[in-house]
Amino acid sequence: MPENAPRDIKRVAILFAGGPAPAANAVISTAAFSFLEEGAQVFGIKHGYSRLAEYTAAGPLTEGKDYIRFTQDTLTNMRCSRGILIGTARTNPGKHVSAPEHLEDPELVAPLRRVYEGLCSLEVDALISIGGDDTLKTANKLKLFQDLLPAGSRKFPIVHLPKTIDNDYSGIDFTFGFFTAVETLAEEIRNLNYDAAAGRAYFLCEAMGRSAGWLAYGAAIAGEASMVLSVEDVAGSLADEEVINAETGETRKVMAMDRVIDRMVDMMLAREREGREYGTIVVAEGMAEYLPTKYLEGVTRDDHGHINIATINLCAIMSRLLADRYNERTGKTRKVNGLQMGYEARCAPPHAYDVMLGSQLGVGAYRALVEERLNGVMVSVSGQLDLHYVPFEELVDPKTLVTKVRFIQPNCDFHRLARFLETCVDS
Repeated sequence: MPENAPRDIKRVAILFAGGPAPAANAVISTAAFSFLEEGAQVFGIKHGYSRLAEYTAAGPLTEGKDYIRFTQDTLTNMRCSRGILIGTARTNPGKHVSAPEHLEDPELVAPLRRVYEGLCSLEVDALISIGGDDTLKTANKLKLFQDLLPAGSRKFPIVHLPKTIDNDYSGIDFTFGFFTAVETLAEEIRNLNYDAAAGRAYFLCEAMGRSAGWLAYGAAIAGEASMVLSVEDVAGSLADEEVINAETGETRKVMAMDRVIDRMVDMMLAREREGREYGTIVVAEGMAEYLPTKYLEGVTRDDHGHINIATINLCAIMSRLLADRYNERTGKTRKVNGLQMGYEARCAPPHAYDVMLGSQLGVGAYRALVEERLNGVMVSVSGQLDLHYVPFEELVDPKTLVTKVRFIQPNCDFHRLARFLETCVDS
């Protein structure tokens, strides 16, 4: 076959893992449609890696229960639909592999081997992985696992499509579903602004965003919030170091809680001087990772090693501290309502931009696999929906196999936009 000839793929599997995101079905359906148009069979693996990770023990995969076979009929009117056509799950078959040498340990790679064998049972010629940074890590590990297989073993290329409403992905400017999620939360914040004004109160809203503040900042800007803070702001005067090992002197960065809360009170007092005794504050849930240890006692971690943020209720902690500190400084009371936001945005009706972006990513999977004959790349989009293909090794640390988070750069124009539009507080 000539080097630039299209790759012949007869069977392809599509898998979605991690949390939902608006326009998920635009991605899935356009990827599936692209291959169906070329006469290939397309399998939708149901609920992420959950069944594949148990392949050997649970027996053969069952059509309808463990996977579906896409047809033109199943894809009709799917592009703009809500939810996830093939479901999702957070099962992590690569959780025991945290270094390249682990890939040679049969026990540590056993879940990855079961995933590989499950996909081989369907005789797939390629895998399209859709998910967040943890799913990208799994895709990379599955590729590396195959790279070490003996000569002559069945191997299939893997292409990954980036998904997260948090928009904290390296290698792409904006992820599908982000703008829909921003608008959904912004509308909620706009409603809360009127509620707050009516009762001369405050709402402290905790927005999703474990690692970075894109969603919190976007929602705050579009929702006209009074203030927004995220993990990127835990720096300078708003950060402290906490000793976690007296013998070694090891420390961890934490929020300087008193100064963070005082900054919020400063904003409240500034608004009062302007005749506004109400407002909304948005914080990113990822700030919980920087809470002092006394707030994290008994908190568990998930399969990916993350603190179980859902059990912390950051907004409840901070709203209570804020109300108390406001009272201490003014002698007055001000109601501060804590509110968690985010789940309601993950399956909201997708906006046109997210549908277009998601559709291009889905088509990009076809073009990467068939036209470009690539393996181990993430599909990316920039400019006028121009496609790019980023190798896994540029996105994943080769020593730890961990992905690189894309933070909001302090003092970039996006960061400065939020500071410019919120209530001015002297630093």
